[in-house]
Amino acid sequence: MDVSRRGIVAGALGAGGLTLAQATPSPANAQSPPPAATTGAIPNFAFNLGGAPLGKNKAGCWSREANVTEFPVSTGLAGVLMSLAPGALRELHWHANAAEWAYVISGHCRITVIDPQFNSETSDFGPGDVWYFPRGFGHSIQATGGQDCVFLLIFDSGYFSEYSTFSISDWIGHTPPDVLAKAFGAPAATFANFPKDEVYFAPGPVPPPLPPDPAAASLSMGPFPHRYHLLAQKPKELPGVQLRIVSEKEFPISSTMTGALMDISPGALRTLHWHPNADEWQYYLSGHARMTVFLSQGKASTVELGPGYVGYVPRGCGHYIENIGNDEVHAVVAFNSGEYQEISLTEWMASNSPQLLATNFSQPESVFVQLAKSAGR
Repeated sequence: MDVSRRGIVAGALGAGGLTLAQATPSPANAQSPPPAATTGAIPNFAFNLGGAPLGKNKAGCWSREANVTEFPVSTGLAGVLMSLAPGALRELHWHANAAEWAYVISGHCRITVIDPQFNSETSDFGPGDVWYFPRGFGHSIQATGGQDCVFLLIFDSGYFSEYSTFSISDWIGHTPPDVLAKAFGAPAATFANFPKDEVYFAPGPVPPPLPPDPAAASLSMGPFPHRYHLLAQKPKELPGVQLRIVSEKEFPISSTMTGALMDISPGALRTLHWHPNADEWQYYLSGHARMTVFLSQGKASTVELGPGYVGYVPRGCGHYIENIGNDEVHAVVAFNSGEYQEISLTEWMASNSPQLLATNFSQPESVFVQLAKSAGR
């Protein structure tokens, strides 16, 4: 499965790009009613991130973004697809309005991160690994090894924009030299040749490997590591579906987001269900799927999704996903809550008596007795 994911990156990336305007930030953790719940409109629940225009393209690196500007339904989560050339650096920066959850699709990279207690961490990541940075934590990402590193960044606010982050070069470049001299205790001339504008992507040499056994007292790390090996997790087996879920329970630092890998066999169904506490954001690595989102009051929307596409389900909306192709569907899924909650329609019905269900649906009680037997209950 690891090999198959590494081989499908080209299909998942697509071509082209997207131009984004700055969106007005929403209040932190704002909860809105599902789209169409009050207006009667049915939004589009799919977006082609892999085929969107490039937002940044420099030094062999690129990024594509999807937030509410281009994908209006996605008010709870935003995503960025990014690629770094070997040795290239996504410079030191922080995000003021969103936490960052990431999944490495291919290649290898190294992250650095610092928290408000001045604990710092440097870790290496490979395909199938996840990182999480709480809102406001300073961090960087650098590609290691001999190939490009491609990863998916997901943020717990749909109003987030990757192109409005706080970058170290931008700040230093717009701070008077005499102020920098006081801050660093160094001559003002030290900063004369520093960049005057944001660097964003910086080309550089591939860094050497981290020492296998760090020297005593050489590390300063917080109480929770920022790395989780999601692909290595034993999956939860459902009929025709495998799920690997990493919530705050498995990955304590990920307090505002849960992530998952979803694999659906050809012809199989990710059954009818909903999430009471979170919006759902999906990125399709391979395969072809059909998703239907139920919006109440007779409203529903069906979209088809393939490599490079994003699917979105607002909090509380019922939905299901079918594999409509000949190959497995592989998708990365994220939720804007550290606690994973799910309610299945079949489990809900099974928890009620056949008599109650017969009354609800005006059907013979025997129908629901047989449904329970078919489900092995």
